[in-house]
Amino acid sequence: MILEKKNGFNAERLHSEFSGLVERYGAGDGFQDLEKLSATLQIYAGAMREVSAKLENLDDAYIYRNLSNPIHHMVSRLKSLDSILGKLQRRGLPLTIASMQHNLRDIAGIRVICNYVDDVYTVSDLLSHQADVRVLRVKDYIKNPKPNGYRSLHLILTVPVYLLDGPHVTPVEVQLRTVAMDYWASLEHELRYKNSIPDSDAAQHAQTLLTVAQELQHVEETMQKLHHDIEENDKKILSQEKSLPKTIDVRV
Repeated sequence: MILEKKNGFNAERLHSEFSGLVERYGAGDGFQDLEKLSATLQIYAGAMREVSAKLENLDDAYIYRNLSNPIHHMVSRLKSLDSILGKLQRRGLPLTIASMQHNLRDIAGIRVICNYVDDVYTVSDLLSHQADVRVLRVKDYIKNPKPNGYRSLHLILTVPVYLLDGPHVTPVEVQLRTVAMDYWASLEHELRYKNSIPDSDAAQHAQTLLTVAQELQHVEETMQKLHHDIEENDKKILSQEKSLPKTIDVRV
């Protein structure tokens, strides 16, 4: 099943925000070419669509073969100009379109939510080994969780986007996680930005979130084992049915 939520390129919004953001960040001449910026962001949006299409094709293949589908749903988003300028500024990088293209690899992003941990690695392998996909970087926060308990598999990969002037090889960040991991990450993100939490309670809340993450991991492992046991039992029953001798109905 794929129920995709999209946040893609919006030219009207970009045009309305452009002048104010460029002025606020002091981007100067680096971001003054609105037409070039729009064309560049459209390429990133195209790369996001390319990867989404690849994932949807994998989904269709599982359905066609009547197999258990590893993909639960997807969320795709294109980084806003505000986020792009803010990230460049925080890193002390030039506020230019060229700097954006050279230094940022997460302008186009897709989050893939899977049912089980094994599914995360299955989808990652199937996507990574496609002929026109090149993997630039892998960060495995499932095998090596962050200190706060965050778990996810992050890929930076490139795909070609074909336009009138030829292919544009463009990076896309793909985050793969389970339903449980996504549940934890979404609520942790919301709680982290709650300004009403006193600093004195921060350490206690951090420990609670880490404990919850560990408990969810245990639940995931249990559900994965249960799923595996059921699949193995189904295979055994199917194998036994195939080995039974065929009966011939002979009527006089």
